[in-house]
Amino acid sequence: MTFSRPTFRHPDLPPNSAGFRRQDYEGAISTLCAGCGHDSISNAIIQACFELALPPHRIAKISGIGCSSKTPAYYLGKSHGFNSVHGRMPAIATGANMANRDLIYLGVSGDGDTASIGMGQFVHAIRRNLHMLYIVMNNGCYGLTKGQYSATADKGSKSRKGGVNVLESIDLCELAIQLGAGFVARSFSGDKQQLVPLLKTGLSHSGLSFIDVISPCVTFNNNPESTKSYHWVREHSEATNTFDFVPFRQTITTDYPDGATKAVTLHDNSIIYLHKPPEGADVTDRRQAIDNLEDHKVKGVVLTGVLYINPESTDTHEILHTTKRPLNSLTKTDLCPGSTALKAINARFR
Repeated sequence: MTFSRPTFRHPDLPPNSAGFRRQDYEGAISTLCAGCGHDSISNAIIQACFELALPPHRIAKISGIGCSSKTPAYYLGKSHGFNSVHGRMPAIATGANMANRDLIYLGVSGDGDTASIGMGQFVHAIRRNLHMLYIVMNNGCYGLTKGQYSATADKGSKSRKGGVNVLESIDLCELAIQLGAGFVARSFSGDKQQLVPLLKTGLSHSGLSFIDVISPCVTFNNNPESTKSYHWVREHSEATNTFDFVPFRQTITTDYPDGATKAVTLHDNSIIYLHKPPEGADVTDRRQAIDNLEDHKVKGVVLTGVLYINPESTDTHEILHTTKRPLNSLTKTDLCPGSTALKAINARFR
């Protein structure tokens, strides 16, 4: 058995519009369990970054602790990376973002890393509307410590060991909407056709984009009684809409079946097209988005797709009126302009 990745790629595979090939977005070979949903998410991230033609050296990937937080080693091998302590990924991402706002921030976490030890970090990153894509790989259990239930496990769900979860679950998407995230979505690791456009939208949205991806744990939580299993999600999921993401540099075209189609322009002038069935909820209505999640929860249905989007979202730098230049580029002269400037500042408060 070999653990080295073949370097050969078909010579006719075309590069993206920036001249990068898909290989430029890959990483090391995964050491996760065979069939783990996290690997499917990793491949979707590679595909999304390749299709967006993002320069790998402009991406900063940050994670915490857990199976999910190991995945940044498996993609974007030429990007910046930082593996933080348990639950503290949002704090590291905030500091890095404040120091260098020119990078593209990708935060990866798990349901334990975010909904338990990292809940306070998660909440305040959303309140600040930090400009980053926050992905939670949600399997409803602690895969590194033998499968105990996490805070996102649904009440009444049954683990492979036979125990029934008796505690209420935390819906991270509903919490993110309530706290003011500008883009909130949920997907399934087994639905790459849905997940890739969601990732592309999240990477292009101004402010905090949050995507909760249900990702079955094949070792501890993939039995039919588990609400995070492949079988259960496929049988009990409903998409809010069909959609496509069109970068501004491309010709904008749509091809959707009959029904209402809505074009939402993002901050970089790229467009996401949302097609909703006649009875679909308005995903730009914050209150209705929360009601829609609750209605489907009562039915025992997992709602996927775009759950909420705020086209007028502003990020932390706009809210705090920070300098347009990255802080790491400011010189001593910029930071210490002298006594005259200090007197002018003090005068404004008298």
